[in-house]
Amino acid sequence: MRTLTELPPVTTAEQGLQQQPAPTQASGSSFSGASARHESAIKHVTGRAAYIDDLALPADALHLAVGLSAVAHGRITKLDLAAVRNAPGVVDVITVADVPGHTDIGPVFPGDPIMADGEVLYAGQVLFTVAASSHRAARQAVRQAVIEIDEMPASLDPVAAAQAEDFVRPTHQQLSGEWEQALTEATHIVEGDQFVGGQEHFYLEGQACVAHPTEDEGVMVHTSNQHPSETQKLVAEVLGIPFHAVTVETRRMGGGFGGKETQASPWACLAALVARRTGRSCRLRLARSEDMRVTGKRHPFHNHYRLGVDEAGVIQGSDITVIGDCGYSPDLSDAIVDRAMFHSDNAYSLGAARVVGHRARTNTASNTAFRGFGGPQGMMVIEAAMEDIARRVGEDPLTVRKRNFYRLDRNVTHYGQTVDQIALLHELVENLETSSEYWRRREEIRQFNANNPIIRKGLALTPVKFGISFTAQHLNQAGALLHVYTDGSVMINHGGTEMGQGLHTKICQVVARELGLDLERVRITATRTDKVPNTSPTAASSGADLNGQAARDAALKLKNRLFDFAAEHYHFDREAMRMEDGALVAGLGESEQRIVWGELVQTAYLSRISLSEKGFYATPLIHYDRATGNGRPFYYFAFGAAVAEVSVDTLSGEYQVDRVDILHDVGDSLNPAIDIGQVEGGFIQGMGWLTSEELRWNDKGQLISQGPATYKIPTYGDLPETFNVRLMEGHPNSMASIYRSKAVGEPPFMLGMSVWCALRDALASLSDYRQSVRLDTPATPERVMAAAKAAREAAGTAP
Repeated sequence: MRTLTELPPVTTAEQGLQQQPAPTQASGSSFSGASARHESAIKHVTGRAAYIDDLALPADALHLAVGLSAVAHGRITKLDLAAVRNAPGVVDVITVADVPGHTDIGPVFPGDPIMADGEVLYAGQVLFTVAASSHRAARQAVRQAVIEIDEMPASLDPVAAAQAEDFVRPTHQQLSGEWEQALTEATHIVEGDQFVGGQEHFYLEGQACVAHPTEDEGVMVHTSNQHPSETQKLVAEVLGIPFHAVTVETRRMGGGFGGKETQASPWACLAALVARRTGRSCRLRLARSEDMRVTGKRHPFHNHYRLGVDEAGVIQGSDITVIGDCGYSPDLSDAIVDRAMFHSDNAYSLGAARVVGHRARTNTASNTAFRGFGGPQGMMVIEAAMEDIARRVGEDPLTVRKRNFYRLDRNVTHYGQTVDQIALLHELVENLETSSEYWRRREEIRQFNANNPIIRKGLALTPVKFGISFTAQHLNQAGALLHVYTDGSVMINHGGTEMGQGLHTKICQVVARELGLDLERVRITATRTDKVPNTSPTAASSGADLNGQAARDAALKLKNRLFDFAAEHYHFDREAMRMEDGALVAGLGESEQRIVWGELVQTAYLSRISLSEKGFYATPLIHYDRATGNGRPFYYFAFGAAVAEVSVDTLSGEYQVDRVDILHDVGDSLNPAIDIGQVEGGFIQGMGWLTSEELRWNDKGQLISQGPATYKIPTYGDLPETFNVRLMEGHPNSMASIYRSKAVGEPPFMLGMSVWCALRDALASLSDYRQSVRLDTPATPERVMAAAKAAREAAGTAP
């Protein structure tokens, strides 16, 4: 029977935070650190939350559809759109020749044409765009196009592309110590290859936007988008107008997961272009099959590892190569492959190491950000190696993992960053090892496997050490805008976007905490580029860290201004003031004096005191030198661990996840209920990536897994029968993050690796745990069945 998720007691989120005294919490209030419900929860469950397709449009609004290439690589020899233009309801048809400004909308590096310009680079690339009076008319008109493409050989193999040095960005490497000597002198050499599959974002709300022409040359864009400021920039450049003429708004997304960080912008650009040409509002939304063909995925990776270990299985030297399948253009691949390299150690010291990262070009959709941003693909290298080492030295994989953990005498990563809170990592794993009864279950599973030739059980405990910060230094900044109205209600706006993860809720809690107010007094407004400018994407698990600090900065400035006013107006002692229970309080005990919030605000307003403030935050300390492959790219590390138990039918390859126990580190949680939800959801999504979610292309480079019928995300029935999730308590962040909390968006995703390792453990039982077996991902039943057959053949026990 599935156990209930455990919520930890609310802890004092200020523990260890200097110069930030904890406020007294009013009865029934939900300050930061308390389990408050999502600010849109009721709207979500009642269907009243407005998404892009729910927005009302003017009666004369246009609907857009896109014409796509069916060829992966070639030259366009004929694009006859006469029949499209004459189709019923069609108002406008555009190609790249109709773009007045920039035609390349690459987010960081060039290489992403808004529509194909002569050359087709992948199957699914946009060739033209149709605007019609209805969505149906636009989609039907697209089919009338006469397209001829001179097909050319398509590059579909990233390994071959790497061997041919066909890269979207230059190769990068990180070096630490005398790695070649360490490998030469090692007792054992453990070597292996690994394919890690990609993943479709499969957000519930697909790519969608609405564009309205405004006065002068401007445009207003509503978009399901993780990076409104980048979309503002690209729309302005495509239209050839100043940035201030474009306003981009995002109230909420029906999921993002990284798929709307860069790849929501093209649709906004197309809609804005047609809106300006026609003077009419435009809506563009992609059908699921189109969305999956047109947009990029999580990068598939081909990894190779060669490790030198001593007789106890401790790594002495490492040589790791990762090849990211980047698709046809750079997009964010430079940073994604970098992060795979950064996280190829996971929680273990690699010793003297060389880590090399290639960015291979293929004729597929340009792969992009996805929860973990390359980190999961990098971690898979070392987790595979841990299982291999354990079989080589005849130890339990958990024993080998613990021997290789970072420790005080081995606490520097292969890129030169010192790992902080090492004791936390060890304590967390030991805690979970005990609470999950790992060793008792290990013995029971060994006995079960010895008596069951067909059904085999597997068990694995895997850790997570994930670095928090954008690896591009300039993105680690955020702004916020705070308004207090004369009735005492508070409005906060910030640069982060809400995709269901509860960011807006946490920001409201931060403001409520600083001002000593009940959460109901504080509201959030849609993210807009005309309120907080030049914002970073909501990505890299940094949404609450960055925007929470910016909101807190604004609230502190406003609070201090009110304190200064109260000291002068009421003659209160400035040093003894605090905000609590909806009032400004001065003094202690019998000398305590209170001014309720509403009266304070009214009095300040009548005294012409500003009740508005902006905040800003930039993450300190981080830096990275790509020339040397050395630095401190992360402000801190978040930790976690999971124990997974599986049962495998070794003849059919079918399996089930029987039990999962998770203990995750979020520092002093901003909102335990939301954080528990993120841990649960991240784990399930990570498990899906490694087990059931298989992307398939045919030999022409066309994606053939285009919807839920052919692409299988986890469902309710895939939940572990027993699912125990806890947050680690009593370990505030060692760095001065917002109230000593830690990011929780991406780190839990990698807890799903425990399921994959448990599957390998079950397969290793076929050789009495003497040999590990290669198991590429996703570990579908077909792959598991093939691996079981290979394991029996290697052990000489094949029937």
